[in-house]
Amino acid sequence: MPTSEQISQQKSEPNHIERIWELIEKIGVCMLTTQAADRLHARPVEARADASDKAAGFIYVVTDVRSPKADEIAARPAVVLTFVDQSEKAYLSVTGRAKVLRDVAKTRALWRKTDELWWSGYDDPNVCLLRIEAMTAELWDGPASNAVFVWEFLKATVTGAEPELGQNRKVTLKF
Repeated sequence: MPTSEQISQQKSEPNHIERIWELIEKIGVCMLTTQAADRLHARPVEARADASDKAAGFIYVVTDVRSPKADEIAARPAVVLTFVDQSEKAYLSVTGRAKVLRDVAKTRALWRKTDELWWSGYDDPNVCLLRIEAMTAELWDGPASNAVFVWEFLKATVTGAEPELGQNRKVTLKF
């Protein structure tokens, strides 16, 4: 378990922030959790990191203005994005504030051909963006192979020690 001093040092390491952006870009689809009245509501979305906005810590989601998430975010902007990369045993949770935007130029820049499955184009009146301002991220990088994962559990069973299943890094994103 890292000490608070180690965590403070880790917060400032730029390679952690680079790893976060790498995972967001690689994984893409994540779970977006919003607040709806007295409950939490999670659903899959495709997160998009825009290279021009990384310095500001913005992550985007193309969505529909008629969706419940737009209303939920307008009422309560605190959200969580959860990413999982099974192949790398990497898990990422990003906490932030979301805002619903109607910005045709930005939508055009982020538009993908697959978006046309839901809308007629980036200028469709029902298309909007969720702009998520990342505040904190927590990253767990586990052992890359299943063999290492199994070995650590077997070793822990025999020795009684905790398995070494990777690093947990909490990164405060200050842009």
